[in-house]
Amino acid sequence: MSFILSVDKLFSGYGELPVLDAVSLEVGQGEIVSVVGANGAGKTTLLLTISGHLATRSGRVTFDGQDITHLPAHKAAERGLVMVPESGRLFPFMTVLENLELGAYHSAARARLRESLDEVMTLFPLLAERRTQLAGRLSGGERQMCAVARAMMALPKLLMLDEPSLGLAPIMVDKVFEMVASLVRTKGLSVLLVEQNVGNALRMCQRGYVIEHGGILKSGRGEDLLRDPDVRRSYMGL
Repeated sequence: MSFILSVDKLFSGYGELPVLDAVSLEVGQGEIVSVVGANGAGKTTLLLTISGHLATRSGRVTFDGQDITHLPAHKAAERGLVMVPESGRLFPFMTVLENLELGAYHSAARARLRESLDEVMTLFPLLAERRTQLAGRLSGGERQMCAVARAMMALPKLLMLDEPSLGLAPIMVDKVFEMVASLVRTKGLSVLLVEQNVGNALRMCQRGYVIEHGGILKSGRGEDLLRDPDVRRSYMGL
């Protein structure tokens, strides 16, 4: 398998507080990879470090064949490594359309702004209906949809999603996961998904990693981790 993302022995943290402890993982071309674990295990820190929002203390991040370990977040995004943060982080007093346009901030994306807008409005027809509505008036599921669509405006090769199901009703959780799977099928995207919803995350991925106390505890095929008795007991309450 050809890997679009390789993370090798990554260490990072906040100030004097270490969080990630020699984390290594890989994401293949067109693959969904899930990172699951309890709250505070280091999942969000991992995405922030990979994307360049948080400095790497040691280790290496390779994306699309290039070392991006110390690349600033906006430069990583220009190369196609795009993160959707927890809760989407939309601008609530701007319209849906304005939020989407902000996603096309770098020069290559701006050059394709109209084309990308047409594409995301086709992919997410609900957003086309809501284009003039303030983002702050969207439901939780609609906000998550808008956040993913905004990320698509940046022309991603790899989409990193931080807790996309957080705070959503069960029916909307299913729709969000269906949306992600559809983007992989239709657009050939690679996805690195961070989730506390362990069952859903492992069911939809090809491979998964279990993170605990900042380190990788287990890894394997999603279906194998779903059957793992330790995972079922510790993270699924079974």
